[in-house]
Amino acid sequence: MLLLLAISLLALAQVKGTPAAGPNAFQMSSTTFASETTLPISMIDNIVANGSNACSIDGSTGGDQSPELSWINVPAHTASFVVTTYDTTASFTHWGMYNIPATATGLPENAGVAGSTSGSQIVNDFGNPQYNGPCPPAGYRPFVHYYVFTVYALNTRLSLTGTANFPNNSETLEHALLRAAKSGNIVGSAGLTGFYSTTP
Repeated sequence: MLLLLAISLLALAQVKGTPAAGPNAFQMSSTTFASETTLPISMIDNIVANGSNACSIDGSTGGDQSPELSWINVPAHTASFVVTTYDTTASFTHWGMYNIPATATGLPENAGVAGSTSGSQIVNDFGNPQYNGPCPPAGYRPFVHYYVFTVYALNTRLSLTGTANFPNNSETLEHALLRAAKSGNIVGSAGLTGFYSTTP
């Protein structure tokens, strides 16, 4: 499986004349969590085992909701956005939404619910067409997993060719993004990183 982080770097390399940082750069933020901080329980999966949530240290119920995301300084010629959530520690895709309208300035909290109208969603690596939150296994190193939330600005809309028997999944989206990057169709990307552990 291709690393979405590597695709992000490739995408940035395709953006000619766009500064990588600074006040006018394409940027993403969230009111749900700050970059480089622990993700809140509202974003954590809720997998019950023995009457307790296996995805939290103390068994607290996870909200399993995608975070609020906002972006500014959208690149010129943007026609659509793609948002992904990728566990770089486990090489695991938790969420992928594509063909988000160019008029969007972000996504509200829980936009990744099944049947969302904010954009088209792939089947994540849990096997669900929605956002599913972190749930790293307790007691297994590395204890802390890192989650990269990336927004890609494209000057086109993606055409994914999934079927009922073979729905669009993380690899389908990753390959579509790689093709878009090679064709110069990704005009910018921005991201946030959060971390989480179920091990005390």
